[in-house]
Amino acid sequence: MNALTRDLVKLVETAEQSQKTREELSVSDRKFREKLHLMPPVGWLNDPNGLCQFHGIYHAFFQYSPFNAEGGVKMWGHYTSKDMIKWEYQGTALYPDQPFDCHGVYSGSAFIEDGKMYLYYTGNVKLEDGEYDYIRTGREGNTVLVITEDGKTFGKKKELMRNSDYPDDLTCHVRDPKVWKENGTYYMVQGARTKEDKGVVLVFSSEDKEHWKCIHRLQSEETFGFMWECPDLYELDGYTVLSISPQGLEADGWKYRNQYQTVAGIIHGDFRTDGVPGAFREIDGGFDFYAPQTFADQQGRRILIGWMGIPDADYTNPTVKKGWQHALTIPRQLHIRDGKLYQEPVKELEKLCRNGRTFSKEEFQNLELPKCAKVQIDFKDCKNMEFSISDEVKLTYMDHVLTLDLGNCGSGRTIRKVWIEELTDLTLFADTTSLELFINKGSQVFTTLVYGKQGKAGL
Repeated sequence: MNALTRDLVKLVETAEQSQKTREELSVSDRKFREKLHLMPPVGWLNDPNGLCQFHGIYHAFFQYSPFNAEGGVKMWGHYTSKDMIKWEYQGTALYPDQPFDCHGVYSGSAFIEDGKMYLYYTGNVKLEDGEYDYIRTGREGNTVLVITEDGKTFGKKKELMRNSDYPDDLTCHVRDPKVWKENGTYYMVQGARTKEDKGVVLVFSSEDKEHWKCIHRLQSEETFGFMWECPDLYELDGYTVLSISPQGLEADGWKYRNQYQTVAGIIHGDFRTDGVPGAFREIDGGFDFYAPQTFADQQGRRILIGWMGIPDADYTNPTVKKGWQHALTIPRQLHIRDGKLYQEPVKELEKLCRNGRTFSKEEFQNLELPKCAKVQIDFKDCKNMEFSISDEVKLTYMDHVLTLDLGNCGSGRTIRKVWIEELTDLTLFADTTSLELFINKGSQVFTTLVYGKQGKAGL
């Protein structure tokens, strides 16, 4: 541990203890804390990283800026769980303490092999001596590897690739490595922005997990955003799926209404040689969903966790004044049905269902929703419907359009809509300041941070 690391450890511990003391003394600050979702102890949280199950334990790392609730220098916070319900905070795992990651330990993934966890991430560096735009000049996106054998202590960092190792038609924006193994070969995808401002995904291969060669790029025929962040490529139910978080899309009706989006598509062809992504589909229509990552657990399930937030969002989160911001979604199991991606809460979360009950539409309309609950509603021959989740937050289904209206609880954000042929069922996860709505067994999903009137806690 070098001197910088030691100082960062102390500074993070001081910031976390100060926030803990603040909340112990203030009931109003404490009320905003989520009961179910993973949050930062203090400061800012964004992308989930390094998701995996290792020696039977689930690990969720996350982008963490403990010194500023509106962002700042990034490191990796760390949670673990035995059941994906109760999570324990393990402190900060990786600090920005090397020349190749001094401005941030950015997003990355975990790969498990031979009893070891291999963590790959982007080391962010912003040069200061010069006139830079930090797109084509002045930024380093370095690919870094760290290995742990116990999931608690992390070895020496090793820089694997620099910008000069990537194709020369790219800008400085290359990041977010996701690694896996297939038929004896290791593969990695990274998101990138070309010098023509077109988002692409680079595909790398390796024989030893350390020396990588770019073998292909996945891209749409027409430009689909200027940058493709947080790529994820995986096999699911006989399909090869590519998930990306593109930046620079224009709104299309009620699609792509956030500052940035997350979409998924089926790869046609071989992702290593001639593969191209098919039509992309937005995988969450709510106000707060970005940069999801998936992993295969030891049961073989493909599980997704996303960031409940949006970069560069055009609203102010009321929790900033409380010293922290954002959360991670609940874990979701993925399936492909009829060529479409479905997301459903993992089975472990069934324990949260109130008394194990499933509610009818009529029963739900008379429910007083608690501050943390899972509620399931089944519909039959539902043509039109309207009910309240709280005094302000309402759901309406009319003429095949499902509308989520936050009223005065959205800090300036109001309505999201989605067209649905038939409404058959809803599953809601409500927490202190968040709502996750799964429509028709997860064929459509709304994820949203939601607050009381005047930014008070609770739905």
